[in-house]
Amino acid sequence: MNAIEVSGLTKSYGDVHAVRGVDLTIATGEIFALLGPNGAGKTTIVEILEGFRMRDAGQVRVLGFDPHDEGNAARQWRNRIGIVLQSTSDSGDLTVIETIEHFSGYYSNPRNVEEVINSVGLDEKAGSLIRNLSGGQRRRLDVALGIIGNPELLFLDEPTTGFDPEARRSFWALIEKLRGNGTTILLTTHYLDEAEALADRVGVINDGKIIEVSTPAELGGRSTAQALVSWRDGAEIKSLATDNPTSLVSKLTAQFNGEIPELTVTRPSLEDIYLTMIGITHE
Repeated sequence: MNAIEVSGLTKSYGDVHAVRGVDLTIATGEIFALLGPNGAGKTTIVEILEGFRMRDAGQVRVLGFDPHDEGNAARQWRNRIGIVLQSTSDSGDLTVIETIEHFSGYYSNPRNVEEVINSVGLDEKAGSLIRNLSGGQRRRLDVALGIIGNPELLFLDEPTTGFDPEARRSFWALIEKLRGNGTTILLTTHYLDEAEALADRVGVINDGKIIEVSTPAELGGRSTAQALVSWRDGAEIKSLATDNPTSLVSKLTAQFNGEIPELTVTRPSLEDIYLTMIGITHE
C-alpha cells in the first residue's frame, strides 16, 4: 500500500485557485520532497494531507485513511503520523525534557524520550526552559515532538530553518535513520541541496499544479542536459555547452598537450533546473 494517494485534488479560496487537480502518489518508506515557490500551493496540499484543511474535491488517502473522516478511526490514524510545522508556540515555562515527556503521553507507542533528545542534538539542553533556547534549538525541539510518537508517516515543513550547517547535516543523518527504520517522510524545503541529499523523489509545484515528479538526478531532463565545459585559453576564459563533454575534453587535452588550464565540466544543478521549471532564469 502506498503511504499517500491523491487524485484530482482541488482547493480554492474565493477566486484564488490554490490547488488545481493534483495527482500524487508517495510510496511507503519513501522520502518525498515537495518543492515550489511561496504561494504555489504546497502548504495547502500538506495541510489537507494532515487533516488540518478541507479540500474542495478529489480523493485523498493517507495511510489508507481519509484525513477528513472523524471518530475513533481518526484518532487511531493521528497516532500513526508525526508533524513538524513551520513554527510552533509551546509553553516557555517547561523544560525540553518535560515538554517531550508530556507529548509522548499522547501516543500509544512513543519512542524513548532520552533517545529522541539525543537524536536531535539537545542533550545539553534537556533541562533548559524552552524560552531560553535559541531559534535553531527550538527547531530541533519541534523535530523531537514530531518524531516522539514513532510515526509511520512524518510531515516535515521547512524542518531545518534556522539550523547552522553542522546541525543541518546531523538532521539529515537523523532523517536517513528514520527512513532506514521504515518511516515515510514528506518534506517541504526551500533548500535544494537538502532535497537532493535526502529525497528519493521530488515533485515541483507551481500555480497549484504539479509540473513534474522525478528523482533529483533526472528532474527536468537534468541527467541528459548539456554539460558546460570551461577552460582558460591565454588571457581568455572560454566556455562551450556540449552533449559530449568527454570528446571535447579529449580534443582540448591534445590541444594543450595534456594539461587543460582551469578546466571545469558542469551540468545544471538541481537548483538550476528547479528555477527554470518555475519560470525564473539566471541573468
